[in-house]
Amino acid sequence: MLKVGAKAPDFSLPDQNGKIHTLKDYAGKKLLLFFYSRDNTPGCTNQVVAYSSLKDQFEEKGICVVGVSKDSVSSHKKFEEKYGLSITLLSDTERAAIEAYDVWKEKKNYGKVSMGVVKTTYVIDENGVIIFSNDKVKAAEDAKRMLEEKF
Repeated sequence: MLKVGAKAPDFSLPDQNGKIHTLKDYAGKKLLLFFYSRDNTPGCTNQVVAYSSLKDQFEEKGICVVGVSKDSVSSHKKFEEKYGLSITLLSDTERAAIEAYDVWKEKKNYGKVSMGVVKTTYVIDENGVIIFSNDKVKAAEDAKRMLEEKF
């Protein structure tokens, strides 16, 4: 996990509509960048749907919300349509941002060890500096908890 105070790594990734997003696109704004494992899994779905439902409240606080997973653009599009999502979902099939943000880790699930995305939430300030990081994310509570944080 990257530390608070570190410069956030740049990224260049397509969203669910194929539009490319970079860190520079969010200059002058706060960016809540959350990394999640996969579209359509129970925990991740709860997390993404919660962020989507609270999008307007985050925007009132001047925070843009963007989710990232290694799912494809088409998977994100289907996910968006299935749940009526309103937030930006970035596709990182090559794991460039996932690795740059240090969220590709060894995970244990029912005794089986594998590599995967560890759910992690970062908040990046207007100047591209990480001002919050959490890799102990409880998917169902993450959006509400982040909305209550003071940035």
